[in-house]
Amino acid sequence: MATFLYKLGRTAFRRRRLVALLWVALLAIAGIGAATASTPTSSSFSIPGTEAQRAFDLLEERFPGAGADGATARVVFKAPEGQKMTDPAHKAVVEETVAALRSGSDQIVQVTDPYTAHAVSQNGSTAYVSVSYKVNAMELTDETREALTRAGLGAQGKGLTVEVGGDALQSMPEQGASEAIGIVLAGIVLVITFGSLVAAGLPLLTAVIGVGIGVSAITALANVLDLGTTTSTLASMIGLAVGIDYALFIVSRYRAELAEGRAKEDAAGRAVGTAGSAVVFAGLTVVIALVGLAVVNIPMLTKMGFAAAGTVVIAVLIALTLIPALLGFAGDKVVSRGQRKAAKSGEGAAEVSGKPNGGTRWARFVIRRPLMVLIVGVLGLGAIAVPAASLEMGLPDDGVKPTSTTERRAYDTLSDGFGPGFNGPLLVVVDGDKTTADRTVSTIKGLGGWAAVTPATPNKAGDAAMITVVPKDRPSSAATENLVHDIRDATGDDVLVTGATAMNIDFSQKMNDALVPYLALVVGLAFVLLTLVFRSVLVPLKAALGFLLSVVAALGAVVAVFQWGWLGGLFGVEQTGPIMSMMPIFMVGVVFGLAMDYEVFLVTRMREAYVHGKRPGEAIVTGFRHSARVVTAAAVIMIAVFSGFIGMDDQMVKMIGFGLAAAVLFDAFVVRMAIVPAVLALLGRKAWWLPKWLDRILPNVDVEGEGLAESAGAPGAAKPDLVKA
Repeated sequence: MATFLYKLGRTAFRRRRLVALLWVALLAIAGIGAATASTPTSSSFSIPGTEAQRAFDLLEERFPGAGADGATARVVFKAPEGQKMTDPAHKAVVEETVAALRSGSDQIVQVTDPYTAHAVSQNGSTAYVSVSYKVNAMELTDETREALTRAGLGAQGKGLTVEVGGDALQSMPEQGASEAIGIVLAGIVLVITFGSLVAAGLPLLTAVIGVGIGVSAITALANVLDLGTTTSTLASMIGLAVGIDYALFIVSRYRAELAEGRAKEDAAGRAVGTAGSAVVFAGLTVVIALVGLAVVNIPMLTKMGFAAAGTVVIAVLIALTLIPALLGFAGDKVVSRGQRKAAKSGEGAAEVSGKPNGGTRWARFVIRRPLMVLIVGVLGLGAIAVPAASLEMGLPDDGVKPTSTTERRAYDTLSDGFGPGFNGPLLVVVDGDKTTADRTVSTIKGLGGWAAVTPATPNKAGDAAMITVVPKDRPSSAATENLVHDIRDATGDDVLVTGATAMNIDFSQKMNDALVPYLALVVGLAFVLLTLVFRSVLVPLKAALGFLLSVVAALGAVVAVFQWGWLGGLFGVEQTGPIMSMMPIFMVGVVFGLAMDYEVFLVTRMREAYVHGKRPGEAIVTGFRHSARVVTAAAVIMIAVFSGFIGMDDQMVKMIGFGLAAAVLFDAFVVRMAIVPAVLALLGRKAWWLPKWLDRILPNVDVEGEGLAESAGAPGAAKPDLVKA
């Protein structure tokens, strides 16, 4: 592989104008496709195999046009102290609002009048208007949301406190500001790392081009493939992360090859042949992690995974072709001013590269005290991971949003007026006649944990009915989850429980059930891949175990902050609650890819030195001397990018940002920088052991670039010193 990539890198360097033109043309084509594509008409969300989904399907069949799985909203009214919502003046305001809502959008199925629907609290202080829509929250138009907000604001200045809640207000958070901050921080880190604006600009430029092509392609195909807005968000986040990383690795290796005295074209070829091989395998691990989301069997997640994987493939191809082409345009400017002066003054490359740097000093420290470093690293992450044992999964509701939002204030007002369970009613669907429905109501009333149970509402044919059950506790509580299970256990197969709360419970359970198979698939395939790369059994095993340790530690930190409330004020957590059900699998998929990036790039350089004759300890030092600075820069960039999301108001986005930043911090600086060299130092030559029978079976992918020795006499190339390389 190294030889093929070497030739590819040299060809891209020589034909740089053609390569650059092809990528620009591809970006233009994708952009035109995105600009001319029709707006997606749907973004369906389903959870096959769950009771909540079967209930929605039954409602669709027996109650056509009811919008059972559509978005909902509640406009909540609270009268001033000492007054009641039944007062004539307040009643008139509510009726005006109801009329405005009914005429505000053609996506509305029903708007209830609180005075006929018994939606006034017992003390008369609070009332609410329920609004149901034909489509889910992601399919609501901006005009529909504006009509809802406008109706609430219209009643606001008429003596009442008015708040609007429900998933109808749900929208994807604006990502532009966070991405811009991340790119700026990445630029600062790259300038510090390379000491050259040109070298720093190349990874940013190519990452933006890759993300632009990927996201534009997703937008162009969104309507055809039924892709939601979250798909492009995930693809953008992952594409930006790996795009910067991969370009950073190759530019860094190119500069190292120049420092060895090689000609520019040969240096570009060798950078792609060696670092590019690491990029290919690192990219494959990310693709495996993202495509593996199909194991969960949730169509939306599967599409998100495949789309993001496509963006990663684009990032790899750009790193292998566009980066060497741009290096050809950059000339000497890709090297820092200090290095150019050193080259002109005749200082040897060996002197420059042989000078101990921070990575060298740290590696020597770890080699001298490997057991101590290993124990401190494992115990430290183990202690942080302890809270993960108390992980409670669910989907955060409006109750965890900041008190500055109208959704949170509507949630609190409803809780005060009607009880906390009113924010998450359960919808029980009976597949049977009136007798079966009445029997179901009696059965539910015999259970505990409910605050209200409505009479059954049959359909026109009389062969199905709906029952609304209001829990006593808030939607995300364990008591409400127990109530859902109790109803399901106490009733027959012809009774199904659904609604947003039940759907969240089923979604969490499905994610929980899929976690072990997903881990087995992703880690198993990556183990095989890393065995090919490192030609070792113990190194991939250590990589996988270290990754699991960092992810569990990150989950522990997330539980401590968002579920227990530790340091919650520091991170803007106003209300603790369950951890988002997608969080463990999402963290495994994203962090695994980034962790393997760092593992492959750091350890392949050690493997390269070991294969070329250095002792195990010297190989570790060599790997750190060449790679520690680059891996550190890549990790700092990712931490900065993810940390930018912590400041957002949306609790789910805040949680994702915090979790990913913590996971990268633990994995890059504790696992890869401390535990990995400590374990390798303790294992010595055994680290690179591979059974002879397995060695014969495995193909030689030549990541270390042994095959490049034959190109030593290539035209225009300086004689290479493979021990130094």
